[in-house]
Amino acid sequence: MRLNKTFIMGITASIACLGQVVFAANPKKSKIEAAVEKKLSSMTLDEKIGQMTELSIDVLGDMKNGVFVLDKEKLHNAIAKYKVGSILNAPGPVAQTRAKWQELIGMIQDMSMKEIGIPCIYGLDQNHGTTYTLEGTLFPQNINLGASFNPQLTYDAAKVTAYETRAANCPWTYSPTVDMARDPRWSRVWENYGEDCLVNAVMGSNAVRGFQGDDPNHIPADRIATSVKHYMGYSMSRTGKDRTPAYIPVSELREKCFAPFKACVEAGALTVMVNSGSINGIPVHSSYELLTQWLKKDLAWDGMLITDWADINNLYTREHVAANKKEAIQIAINAGIDMAMEPYDLNFCTLLKELVVEGKVPMSRIDDAASRVLRLKYRLGLFDKPNTSLSDYPEFASKKSAELAVKAAEESEVLLKNKDAMLPLKKGMKILVTGPNSNSMRCLNGGWSYTWQGHLADRFAGAYNTIFEAVSNKFGKENVVLEQGVTYVSEGSYFEENTPEIEKAVNAAKNVDVIIACIGENSYCETPGNLSDLAISANQSNLVKALAATGKPVVLILNGGRPRIINDIEPLANAIINILLPGNYGADALANILAGDANPSAKMPYTYPRHQAELTTYDYRVSEETDKMEGAYDYDAVISVQWPFGYGQSYTTFKYDKFKCSKPNFNAGDELTFSIDVTNTGKITGKEVVMLFSRDMVASLTPENRRLRAFKKIELRPGETQTVALTIKASDLAFVGADGKWILEQGDFRMQAGNQTLNITCDKTNKWMSPNK
Repeated sequence: MRLNKTFIMGITASIACLGQVVFAANPKKSKIEAAVEKKLSSMTLDEKIGQMTELSIDVLGDMKNGVFVLDKEKLHNAIAKYKVGSILNAPGPVAQTRAKWQELIGMIQDMSMKEIGIPCIYGLDQNHGTTYTLEGTLFPQNINLGASFNPQLTYDAAKVTAYETRAANCPWTYSPTVDMARDPRWSRVWENYGEDCLVNAVMGSNAVRGFQGDDPNHIPADRIATSVKHYMGYSMSRTGKDRTPAYIPVSELREKCFAPFKACVEAGALTVMVNSGSINGIPVHSSYELLTQWLKKDLAWDGMLITDWADINNLYTREHVAANKKEAIQIAINAGIDMAMEPYDLNFCTLLKELVVEGKVPMSRIDDAASRVLRLKYRLGLFDKPNTSLSDYPEFASKKSAELAVKAAEESEVLLKNKDAMLPLKKGMKILVTGPNSNSMRCLNGGWSYTWQGHLADRFAGAYNTIFEAVSNKFGKENVVLEQGVTYVSEGSYFEENTPEIEKAVNAAKNVDVIIACIGENSYCETPGNLSDLAISANQSNLVKALAATGKPVVLILNGGRPRIINDIEPLANAIINILLPGNYGADALANILAGDANPSAKMPYTYPRHQAELTTYDYRVSEETDKMEGAYDYDAVISVQWPFGYGQSYTTFKYDKFKCSKPNFNAGDELTFSIDVTNTGKITGKEVVMLFSRDMVASLTPENRRLRAFKKIELRPGETQTVALTIKASDLAFVGADGKWILEQGDFRMQAGNQTLNITCDKTNKWMSPNK
């Protein structure tokens, strides 16, 4: 199947209204382009191909007495002979100290500059803070930042991460992830910002600016380049398993999957990483349409495309669209891949050279790819200053950064239930902390935390507080007892649990006033996180049931990377907080919320399912309606879920009133400003996320129930009223029609903010295919 070439219209109006800088594309500076052209003209074919190659550091050294040591002969072979332009990953792979990173990357850079006169670019998965740098700041995972609905937090966290990563001499990260968490079965739900394309676009583009700064042609010495991933449709596989095929209508690709990547490119993203799998039978690594037409040509993007881990091999080993590796390389490079993450195989260089000599890969494609790699390195200033110095980064792991991490966690933990104002807990209460997630840093951080699977987090994060430790610090050690009842198996396991000791927890509950039951998931990442059952484990369910049977009130803490079915135990809890994966400071933030020192303000970044066989997203088609849904602002919604997207409680209350539109009758070229009064009707200061939704009432294709068009987070004192304005382009209300063209149809739209609705009318039907509205 050949994908339609219509261009997806973006959501830059919604992004711009939230105060972001948006770039049409990376504007080329003549000085940089002249340098690229000059360098390229002096390079051999081997050097150009070498710049297109990325190796894992593991093949360049060995562990000696527990310390990784680079092998100078192996390093020389890779750089001097094969001209390799990039190295990735942590040795082991385990987080290293800043000093060790300075040593390793410094040696690589010195060799590269000496042998080929071109700096190497080193890349790390710094996915929620300085993931692979010991003692650095770890922030909440991206799913938490999505739940905060606070773009400024995303920007600030990325800025700190960039600073601390550059302090370790690394100039490049494979982040942010903007895949959209639209299937709760998927093992990487927690790596992006939730199920909505607008939230991913807004948060992702803010992360890009935080990492890189506002000038993509000049990345300062305290910022790093981003690699936005995984382009695209990666999260929407038919099976829900990692790296398996997706079947996505072109309209869905255009309207939702492409939108976050478009926004990130417009924010200046210098590199993009490609989806490992296939869409509609076409492996993305082989799709000229998606890689070159949509991304490079339609967006006029001069950045660099990189594969994921050894993914060119998939074209012949798994997808079977190539007979062998040589043919797979031919397909991928001609489709638009610029750099191959070939972690262990330098034969890529040999085979690609043969393809060029045979005329199967044109020299123009090699020159284009090598130019994109060189351009990235010039933009980072690596030719002038290949290495950084520890002394230039005195704010590494500063108190200010830690305070930001606590704030981000506080704003990202979702209060889902608070029956009879159970929370905040009263001082002096006797508390039982229980459950497998109650005393684990691994559970708080999830994957990409010191190691790929996050399984060694308790070794490296001993200076931070588990939930039990944070609650003890907040409420007094004499008032808090730990009896887990259920525990996970040792470091190497993902989901396996030890033989439960539920009776011990039940006995401990006899002498307390309240039970804090911490349940959820252990850490995992990518394919090892695949599962066949969405339900919470039987041991954990039985633990909560036994504790509830004591008659003591239960505060349920949900701690995991994705929703797990809990419909049988939800009614047993007096209060529920979904803390997701809040990072090293997440337990401190939770203790602040439990004590009332912080007022929860997060909203669900995804739809939390009630039943195994009823999975949906908030923007379902109206023809999918099946049953009544409770708890949403949308009182007409009729899909059965545990908690809807955008749901979250506070310790105060808010009232919405006077919902208005600046132009009730509009056309495609108009700008629409919606205003609404929001009042804090409670007794304490609180933050509220004001969301603007739309619904096309009658359309030529079955319309969605609703779509998020803009959002803004505000803070109000008790009794305070604020008039909130949300501005969008009228063309944002368009959709991709059956003919593949964008269309904004004449007729009514129902707009919604809080519990307020109003109708607006488009006076004229418009169609277009232009990249720019």
